[in-house]
Amino acid sequence: MKYAAYQTHADWMHPLHTVAGAAATILNRAPQLGHQWTPLRRMAASCAVIDLARLSHQRPEFGIEQVVSGGRQLRVREEVVQRTPFGTLLRFRKLRAPAGQPRVLMVAPMSGHFATLLRETVRTMLPEHDVYITDWHNAREVPLAAGRFGFDEYVEHLMVFLETLGPGAHLMAICQPCVAALAAVALMAEDKHPATPRSLTLMAGPIDCRISPTKVNDLANERSIEWFEHHLIDTVPMRYPGAWRRVYPGFVQLAAFMNMNMERHIRALSQYYLQVAEGDDEKARATRSFYREYFAVADLPAEFYLETVQKVFQDYELPLGKLKYRGRTVDPRAIKRTALITVEGEKDDICSLGQTLAAQDLCSNLRPYLRTHYVQAGVGHYGVFSGRRWENNIYPIVRDVIHAAQ
Repeated sequence: MKYAAYQTHADWMHPLHTVAGAAATILNRAPQLGHQWTPLRRMAASCAVIDLARLSHQRPEFGIEQVVSGGRQLRVREEVVQRTPFGTLLRFRKLRAPAGQPRVLMVAPMSGHFATLLRETVRTMLPEHDVYITDWHNAREVPLAAGRFGFDEYVEHLMVFLETLGPGAHLMAICQPCVAALAAVALMAEDKHPATPRSLTLMAGPIDCRISPTKVNDLANERSIEWFEHHLIDTVPMRYPGAWRRVYPGFVQLAAFMNMNMERHIRALSQYYLQVAEGDDEKARATRSFYREYFAVADLPAEFYLETVQKVFQDYELPLGKLKYRGRTVDPRAIKRTALITVEGEKDDICSLGQTLAAQDLCSNLRPYLRTHYVQAGVGHYGVFSGRRWENNIYPIVRDVIHAAQ
């Protein structure tokens, strides 16, 4: 089995990574490293690369301890509001925060990484919003007795979390969960549920993958869903709480992402070696921070992965009007009072231009003043929700829509 083979290899490599990490730390503290390209510095750089190039299966810390809000520096405390076997509704509570800030539920992707991938998104939103996030659990830590977790269960979690927040909240989905978020709002709107969110922000999400297909979309259609199940799904080894649960392993997902841009990653790790060897601590710290996050992987429940591939990327169920939630057809036309903003990146090679915009056409009963669409020039997928242009250009537009709907 793939997972067993991976785990055996990881166990074999663990001592090497541990020794390399310790050696890099010790060597970097040595006074002889003051000169560039000394043998010790080259050795430290080699050890640093070996230490960095390993996977973690634990969620990193968000590490957001304080923000400036309302002209004051406020401490931030993470609070568990609700927990299920598969996910936690996590709040970033600002102590002594200004009253009346919009409550925003940020929906993180369940795509092989942890919710901390949205750390900078949260940090930017926090000063002017009361931010909650879906902190999805690593499926290999979820006991088999907890049952299945497929597309319906994902949508259900969003609706339950919105109910917990209560009336007047706002929903913000990034990347993969945009389809589930739109479905949840459509269902709640049709039911006239009091907790239907006041605004829905969809950022770089695959609402209609028929539009300008990317390499990701093409890969999803090259094989049948049976091929994906046979070749990519495996069972969790006995040593973990989720033993025998069928999963799409996070390390497989990471390998797929890296293969799409392998030259870029090789170049980045080569540059990291040079950064350490040349003593460029600031650049080395930035590279290390990115890859620590990137190499922290989470397994996906098999049923969620397979259903998402089939419903979203192969059968285009939402734009074709065929998407169902527990046998009930999802109709975005039911959304009439929730303000909608869609955001795309000009150079997004994962979710291309037009795929997220498609939500505007699906929500055909929304009045024009409740619709906003924005394309950010010069950014790829991750630039839509992190980095300078997210913070300076995209965020103000998202904020204004949320506050206007408030």
